[in-house]
Amino acid sequence: MTEPSPAPSLSAVELEAYFALIEVSSLVRHTVEQQLRDAGDLSYVQFQLLATLGDAADGSRRMTELADGVVYSRSGLTYQVGLLEKAGFVTRSPSAEDDRGVTVTLTAGGRGVLARVFPGHIEALRRLLFEPLTGEDVDSLAQVLSTVRDHMRSNPPRSAKPRRRGAANSRPSGTGDD
Repeated sequence: MTEPSPAPSLSAVELEAYFALIEVSSLVRHTVEQQLRDAGDLSYVQFQLLATLGDAADGSRRMTELADGVVYSRSGLTYQVGLLEKAGFVTRSPSAEDDRGVTVTLTAGGRGVLARVFPGHIEALRRLLFEPLTGEDVDSLAQVLSTVRDHMRSNPPRSAKPRRRGAANSRPSGTGDD
Protein backbone atom coordinates (compact mmCIF):
# COMPACT_ATOMS: atom_id res chain seq x y z
CA MET A 1 0.00 0.00 0.00
CA THR A 2 1.39 3.39 -0.95
CA GLU A 3 1.56 6.34 1.37
CA PRO A 4 -0.75 9.21 0.47
CA SER A 5 1.05 12.23 -0.95
CA PRO A 6 1.42 15.06 1.50
CA ALA A 7 -1.05 17.86 0.91
CA PRO A 8 0.47 20.82 -0.89
CA SER A 9 1.34 23.61 1.48
CA LEU A 10 2.59 27.16 1.49
CA SER A 11 5.79 28.28 3.12
CA ALA A 12 5.61 30.46 6.22
CA VAL A 13 6.53 33.51 4.13
CA GLU A 14 3.90 32.70 1.50
CA LEU A 15 1.26 32.34 4.21
CA GLU A 16 2.35 35.61 5.80
CA ALA A 17 2.13 37.39 2.42
CA TYR A 18 -1.28 35.87 1.71
CA PHE A 19 -2.81 36.80 5.06
CA ALA A 20 -1.30 40.30 4.91
CA LEU A 21 -2.78 40.80 1.43
CA ILE A 22 -6.22 39.68 2.59
CA GLU A 23 -6.16 41.88 5.69
CA VAL A 24 -4.81 44.94 3.85
CA SER A 25 -7.42 44.48 1.11
CA SER A 26 -10.23 44.18 3.66
CA LEU A 27 -9.11 47.19 5.70
CA VAL A 28 -8.68 49.42 2.66
CA ARG A 29 -11.94 48.32 1.08
CA HIS A 30 -13.90 48.83 4.32
CA THR A 31 -12.59 52.37 4.75
CA VAL A 32 -13.02 53.25 1.08
CA GLU A 33 -16.57 51.89 1.00
CA GLN A 34 -17.50 53.98 4.05
CA GLN A 35 -15.93 57.10 2.51
CA LEU A 36 -17.77 56.54 -0.79
CA ARG A 37 -21.10 56.09 1.02
CA ASP A 38 -20.57 59.21 3.13
CA ALA A 39 -19.31 61.46 0.32
CA GLY A 40 -21.41 60.28 -2.61
CA ASP A 41 -23.86 57.58 -1.52
CA LEU A 42 -21.99 55.17 -3.82
CA SER A 43 -21.13 51.52 -3.43
CA TYR A 44 -17.60 50.37 -4.18
CA VAL A 45 -18.71 48.79 -7.47
CA GLN A 46 -20.61 51.91 -8.50
CA PHE A 47 -17.49 53.98 -7.87
CA GLN A 48 -15.40 51.53 -9.93
CA LEU A 49 -17.86 51.85 -12.80
CA LEU A 50 -17.97 55.65 -12.69
CA ALA A 51 -14.18 55.92 -12.36
CA THR A 52 -13.71 53.52 -15.30
CA LEU A 53 -16.06 55.63 -17.42
CA GLY A 54 -14.30 58.78 -16.25
CA ASP A 55 -10.99 57.34 -17.48
CA ALA A 56 -12.38 56.63 -20.96
CA ALA A 57 -11.54 59.35 -23.49
CA ASP A 58 -15.21 59.82 -24.43
CA GLY A 59 -16.67 58.81 -21.05
CA SER A 60 -18.25 55.70 -22.59
CA ARG A 61 -17.70 51.94 -22.50
CA ARG A 62 -19.67 48.93 -23.60
CA MET A 63 -21.31 46.96 -20.80
CA THR A 64 -19.15 43.94 -21.64
CA GLU A 65 -15.96 45.99 -21.24
CA LEU A 66 -17.21 47.33 -17.91
CA ALA A 67 -17.99 43.82 -16.62
CA ASP A 68 -14.62 42.52 -17.78
CA GLY A 69 -12.77 45.44 -16.20
CA VAL A 70 -14.38 45.42 -12.77
CA VAL A 71 -14.72 41.61 -12.53
CA TYR A 72 -18.42 41.72 -11.79
CA SER A 73 -21.21 39.47 -13.05
CA ARG A 74 -22.99 40.79 -16.09
CA SER A 75 -26.40 40.60 -14.40
CA GLY A 76 -25.06 42.37 -11.29
CA LEU A 77 -23.52 45.01 -13.51
CA THR A 78 -26.83 45.56 -15.31
CA TYR A 79 -28.47 46.16 -11.93
CA GLN A 80 -25.73 48.56 -10.74
CA VAL A 81 -25.77 50.51 -14.01
CA GLY A 82 -29.56 50.76 -13.67
CA LEU A 83 -29.14 52.34 -10.23
CA LEU A 84 -26.53 54.77 -11.58
CA GLU A 85 -28.85 55.63 -14.47
CA LYS A 86 -31.75 56.33 -12.07
CA ALA A 87 -29.45 58.63 -10.10
CA GLY A 88 -28.59 60.51 -13.32
CA PHE A 89 -24.90 59.52 -13.27
CA VAL A 90 -24.90 57.49 -16.52
CA THR A 91 -26.97 56.92 -19.61
CA ARG A 92 -27.39 53.72 -21.60
CA SER A 93 -27.75 53.55 -25.35
CA PRO A 94 -27.48 50.94 -28.09
CA SER A 95 -23.92 50.26 -29.13
CA ALA A 96 -22.86 51.76 -32.44
CA GLU A 97 -20.81 48.60 -33.14
CA ASP A 98 -23.39 45.93 -32.32
CA ASP A 99 -27.17 46.35 -32.23
CA ARG A 100 -27.40 43.91 -29.29
CA GLY A 101 -24.70 45.69 -27.28
CA VAL A 102 -25.23 48.51 -24.81
CA THR A 103 -22.97 51.50 -24.29
CA VAL A 104 -22.85 53.27 -20.92
CA THR A 105 -21.87 56.95 -20.85
CA LEU A 106 -20.93 59.12 -17.88
CA THR A 107 -23.13 62.20 -17.46
CA ALA A 108 -22.32 65.60 -15.98
CA GLY A 109 -23.98 64.34 -12.78
CA GLY A 110 -21.65 61.34 -12.77
CA ARG A 111 -18.64 63.60 -13.23
CA GLY A 112 -19.94 65.73 -10.37
CA VAL A 113 -20.23 62.82 -7.95
CA LEU A 114 -16.73 61.66 -8.91
CA ALA A 115 -15.41 65.16 -8.19
CA ARG A 116 -17.15 65.03 -4.80
CA VAL A 117 -15.81 61.62 -3.73
CA PHE A 118 -12.28 61.71 -5.19
CA PRO A 119 -10.63 64.03 -2.61
CA GLY A 120 -11.69 61.83 0.32
CA HIS A 121 -10.93 58.70 -1.64
CA ILE A 122 -7.40 59.85 -2.34
CA GLU A 123 -6.91 60.95 1.27
CA ALA A 124 -8.05 57.54 2.56
CA LEU A 125 -5.69 55.71 0.20
CA ARG A 126 -2.76 57.93 1.12
CA ARG A 127 -3.39 57.56 4.85
CA LEU A 128 -4.04 53.82 4.89
CA LEU A 129 -1.94 52.43 2.09
CA PHE A 130 0.80 54.81 1.03
CA GLU A 131 1.72 56.81 4.14
CA PRO A 132 3.87 54.09 5.75
CA LEU A 133 5.70 53.39 2.47
CA THR A 134 8.67 55.03 0.81
CA GLY A 135 8.57 55.96 -2.86
CA GLU A 136 10.68 52.90 -3.58
CA ASP A 137 8.22 50.72 -1.63
CA VAL A 138 5.34 52.08 -3.71
CA ASP A 139 7.25 51.33 -6.93
CA SER A 140 7.92 47.78 -5.72
CA LEU A 141 4.32 47.28 -4.59
CA ALA A 142 3.02 48.48 -7.97
CA GLN A 143 5.39 46.16 -9.81
CA VAL A 144 4.54 43.12 -7.69
CA LEU A 145 0.79 43.67 -7.80
CA SER A 146 0.87 44.37 -11.55
CA THR A 147 2.76 41.13 -12.13
CA VAL A 148 0.23 39.14 -10.09
CA ARG A 149 -2.73 40.91 -11.71
CA ASP A 150 -1.39 40.25 -15.20
CA HIS A 151 -0.85 36.58 -14.29
CA MET A 152 -4.40 36.31 -12.95
CA ARG A 153 -5.82 38.11 -15.99
CA SER A 154 -4.15 35.53 -18.25
CA ASN A 155 -6.69 33.02 -16.88
CA PRO A 156 -9.47 35.23 -15.49
CA PRO A 157 -12.67 34.15 -13.75
CA ARG A 158 -15.70 34.00 -16.03
CA SER A 159 -16.85 37.51 -15.10
CA ALA A 160 -13.46 38.89 -16.15
CA LYS A 161 -13.08 36.95 -19.40
CA PRO A 162 -13.58 39.05 -22.50
CA ARG A 163 -16.27 37.58 -24.69
CA ARG A 164 -15.35 36.14 -28.04
CA ARG A 165 -16.63 38.23 -30.92
CA GLY A 166 -18.43 35.26 -32.49
CA ALA A 167 -20.13 34.32 -29.22
CA ALA A 168 -22.33 37.41 -29.33
CA ASN A 169 -23.85 36.21 -32.59
CA SER A 170 -24.92 32.87 -31.10
CA ARG A 171 -26.72 34.40 -28.11
CA PRO A 172 -30.44 35.03 -28.22
CA SER A 173 -31.22 38.69 -28.88
CA GLY A 174 -32.76 40.88 -26.24
CA THR A 175 -30.44 40.03 -23.36
CA GLY A 176 -29.22 43.63 -23.44
CA ASP A 177 -26.52 43.18 -20.82
CA ASP A 178 -23.48 43.53 -22.99
